Amino acid sequence: MKKYFLTGLIILLPLVVTIMVITFLVNFLTQPFIGMVSSVLCHFHIINEGFLFLSPDQLIRYSSQLIIILLLFFVTLGLGFVTRSFFIHSIFKLGDNIIHRIPIIKTVYKTTQDIINTLFASDKNSFKQVVLVPFPRDGIYVLGLVSRESPVECTRKTGEGLVSVLIPTTPNPTTGYLLMYKHEDLIFLEMKPEEAIKYIVSCGVIVPEDRSIIPPPAT
Repeated sequence: MKKYFLTGLIILLPLVVTIMVITFLVNFLTQPFIGMVSSVLCHFHIINEGFLFLSPDQLIRYSSQLIIILLLFFVTLGLGFVTRSFFIHSIFKLGDNIIHRIPIIKTVYKTTQDIINTLFASDKNSFKQVVLVPFPRDGIYVLGLVSRESPVECTRKTGEGLVSVLIPTTPNPTTGYLLMYKHEDLIFLEMKPEEAIKYIVSCGVIVPEDRSIIPPPAT
């Protein structure tokens, strides 16, 4: 019975986690607008009855969230389309320059902008290389993701070339440590980043397959 329970848990747990993440994102994106959209649906009496096991209030809420998600998608798509024109691009650039001059706001805005550009718009190989590094001391190793070269100031002060490495934590890889290592301390692995993340999230249960070339037996 224990074997069957673990098998069911392995199948069910990823589905539950996926639903939780999607629900969080939907609630996060729709919360600022759901009151307004729900009021419109109630005002025009578009939904007066429940459906299956959903009450009218629940149906109004879920319908509002669906409408908001669709509107956000089309607004984002349209925004990306119009910014392709030179005139609109100039206006957005002017607004961007104004925001960069506002105290406090410019710090948050610029940091967020740099992170998004690096992760989504940059062609750099950030977090594409998996390495084995000593942590928290020599003789003990952990998996890490190479982000990029360390800041020039750090290299200048230490007199050594350093590489920034993200050490994700288990079982939540969205937190971790950002450490700087010398090149000779890095052990580069033939492992994909997604395989490393799976290994970390599963607490070492899901082991990546071995990609080393095994020579054929001697005849």
